[in-house]
Amino acid sequence: MTTESGVDRALLAGLAARERGVFAERRPRSAAAYQRADHLFGRVPMTWMNKTAAGFPVYFERASGNRITDVDGHEYLDFCLGDTGAMAGHSPAPVVEAVNHRLATLGGATTMMPTEDAAAVGAELSRRFGLPYWSFALTATDANRWAIRLLRAVTGRPKILVNSYCYHGSVDESLIVVGPDGRGTSREGNVGAPVDVTATSRVAEFNDLSMLEAELAHGDVAAVLMEPALTNIGIVLPEPGYLAGVRELTRKYGTYLINDETHTFSAGPGGATAAWDLAPDVLTIGKAIAGGIPIGAYGLSADLAGAILGRSDLDLVDMGGVGGTLAGNPVSMAAARACLDQVLTEQAFERMTATATAFATGLRKIIEGYGLPWSVSRLGARVEYRFADPAPRNGTESAAAADAELEDFLHVYLANRGVLLTPFHNMALMAPQTTTADVDRHHSIFADALSELTA
Repeated sequence: MTTESGVDRALLAGLAARERGVFAERRPRSAAAYQRADHLFGRVPMTWMNKTAAGFPVYFERASGNRITDVDGHEYLDFCLGDTGAMAGHSPAPVVEAVNHRLATLGGATTMMPTEDAAAVGAELSRRFGLPYWSFALTATDANRWAIRLLRAVTGRPKILVNSYCYHGSVDESLIVVGPDGRGTSREGNVGAPVDVTATSRVAEFNDLSMLEAELAHGDVAAVLMEPALTNIGIVLPEPGYLAGVRELTRKYGTYLINDETHTFSAGPGGATAAWDLAPDVLTIGKAIAGGIPIGAYGLSADLAGAILGRSDLDLVDMGGVGGTLAGNPVSMAAARACLDQVLTEQAFERMTATATAFATGLRKIIEGYGLPWSVSRLGARVEYRFADPAPRNGTESAAAADAELEDFLHVYLANRGVLLTPFHNMALMAPQTTTADVDRHHSIFADALSELTA
């Protein structure tokens, strides 16, 4: 039977079983390492590492640029790039040099003291994104959490509004979706929510200004937390006028706007905010800006920073709930300064975007050649293919277009031939080191997979 994805399910099941068998046969050391990890919760350092198409994860040994080698000696062309964390490539030389200098020459991994690197990073982020004041965290999740606390404090409002099927890390307030009745409900699988998510959050579909206004009209929303384009449910691009409408409505209802650029940083050196001339009150980011070293950051507008600092009742320097001992540490700051100044430059983004454009163009040609009802979306250096055409216009549509069995087959097929995509979805990210030859290699293997699927 052929389903909406355009694929015969019996044929798919047989091909997937074959590829999983090949995967296991060729990776005995990864399989053995996984079986020995008795004292890890879920047998992995973090439970999401069990998101694998083949029954056990590949164990990593070394990496450089856009190449990874596993413990069984297989080298992979890496389009996952740590789900954006390694967008600069693995261990870029300027970042390695800066971190080594900080640790081996200057010393001091953590001191609870500022460094001049931090001020330089803040200035560069301000130049790129347009927000004048910056503070640092260890992850973008923390940056989002701390921004939410600040905006609740300054507005006196309890709720945060997000888009259905958004991704903002493990922020409790973001785990809400639009249910079948059009009302907000907890996202399936939400783990240990402290309260019903509808008590803390409101939700609207991406690209739906009418729904957004209806939710803001309640007058209880401190901030809209959103990606300028949805990414972690598959790329969902904004329709013309949508983001301008969001900004207009948030101002109309006295609500702050947070742009989470952690993934949409792929749009350019100043993310979607600079590329699309956006004007958020807060911008959060993480992962990529330190070349793979843990970091998060949030930037504030001048008006918002003044309003917060003018509140004598808010404890911003001790136990008020915003901050962490390791945040802004010297290693993260040195890495971020080197990465932004020397690796993820304007020139690098030009190359990455050109490579991604070639990737998307070639992908569309292959899909069209096999007559499959799939679509391709691109966001700067990031490309995603979906099992739906036209491409979904909001998160709920995007979630409905998922096909886990088909996705897993393609992931393990590519991995067996030395190509990695992001395990959570069909995303390919270009690093500065990614070449057109790398793109051609992916496309040749991808075309072979489709040839077998449509035989």
